[in-house]
Order: sequence, then structure tokens, then C-alpha cells
Amino acid sequence: MSESKHRHEAPIFVGYLNSIPKPLATFLLVFAVCFSAGMGVAAFGLSSVQPDPGDGAFRWGNRFEQTGYLEMRPYPVFRVAGENGEPDRTYMVSGQGKRGVFRQAEKYKGQAVTLRGVPLRRGDLTMVQVGRVRPSEDGAVVTPSNEVTSLGKWRLTGEICDGKCYAGAMRPGRGLAHKACADFCLTGGVPPVFVSSGDVSGRNFFLLTDKDGELLGEELKDLLALYIEVEGEVEQLDDLLVFKADLDTARVIR
Repeated sequence: MSESKHRHEAPIFVGYLNSIPKPLATFLLVFAVCFSAGMGVAAFGLSSVQPDPGDGAFRWGNRFEQTGYLEMRPYPVFRVAGENGEPDRTYMVSGQGKRGVFRQAEKYKGQAVTLRGVPLRRGDLTMVQVGRVRPSEDGAVVTPSNEVTSLGKWRLTGEICDGKCYAGAMRPGRGLAHKACADFCLTGGVPPVFVSSGDVSGRNFFLLTDKDGELLGEELKDLLALYIEVEGEVEQLDDLLVFKADLDTARVIR
């Protein structure tokens, strides 16, 4: 009799009833709280080991409009002569989406132009997404100096990225998670940058070319999103550093 009574009083859940036995409700409440807390701790742990995406972003409130020259170096750059004792400046440029501005640079070669666009900025890296290019109406535009200074041979460690996404079009704009996007951007003509773990003259990003200062091609694909060591010459054009990398010396570190 006592065994039958014990079985009768054991809490069970019956679907067509509107109540849940108190012991079962308590268990479900404790389980839900512990599960939610565990998921929160796991999410915090995973996020804490991800690389910092940086502060790069489109600066929509600071539209870019200046007069200068679009030049091939070997990727299109926009060069502006300094005024009132200010140094000349060179900006990397990109088109809308995953495209470069080779067509505009060829069209306006040797002409002073007014360039409008939206700057992307991450640290001391600035790239301009070009919106409109038109011939300058000012007939007395000062031409920037063509002086290029060699900073010598360097062995740098870091990562090859596309300059637009790294500057803030995507976050994060580097690493394996961004490899496919970087491939599309570089194929479309967005300038590549080498992001170094150490600095040269206080800068740790460089417009990347081949060892002869020419455009890079298919040889980039196998090195994207990897941490590598590579040798080459660093040159300074105005405030922009150019890394003429000898990719034959590239060594994957991780």
C-alpha cells in the first residue's frame, strides 16, 4: 500500500493539465538560469579572444573635396600639394564597392582635378572612396613634388590586406574571416596594404607593390590573411610609405 501511494504522489507532467508539478518547475527554472549564464560566459570568452577590429570606419560627417592630381604609383593615388608651409599629402583611393579607380586615373592623367568622396580612416591610415572626379576650374593648381625618399631595405612581419576594408569598410578587415572579401577587393583594383607588426618611421601600414614597384597579381592570393615575414625596400612619397616587397622571400609564420 505504501509503495502504491508513493508512486501515486511522485510528480509527473501531464500535457492536458494547466499546471506543472512544483519540483519539476523548480528544476526547469534552475536549469534555465544555469544554461543562460553558461551561454553568456561562453560568448564572453569567445569574444575576448577575437582580434580587435580597430576604430576604422567611413567618416560620413567629414566629406572629402580637394584639388590635386590622380597618379599611378603604381596603384592610383591622389596627391595634394601642401599650402602655407604644410607638407604634400598622398591619399590611397578606391571606387565604390570592391573596385579601384584605374579608369579615372588614366582619363585624367596629368590634369589637375577636384576629387570628391568619403574618407575611411583607421589610425593614421586614410583612404578616400571616390564619388566624383572632374577637371579643376582653378588654372593655378600647385603640382606636388615628385621626390621619393628611400628608407632602405627592411624585413617586415605582418599581413597583406586590401586597403579599403582594413581602413574601415569592413570590420574586421583582416584575418582568415576576411580572406575571401580581400581577394575580391584586390582583384577589383583596390590597393593592397601591408600591415606590419612593427613600424617604420612611426607607421605600420604600407601601400604594397612588387619588388620593382609594379602592380601585384596572382602571387598575392596564396599569402592573403596569413602572418608572414617578407623582405623589401621601403620608400616614402609625401606622407605615404610604399613597401616594394620581394614576395620570393615571403615566409609564412602562422
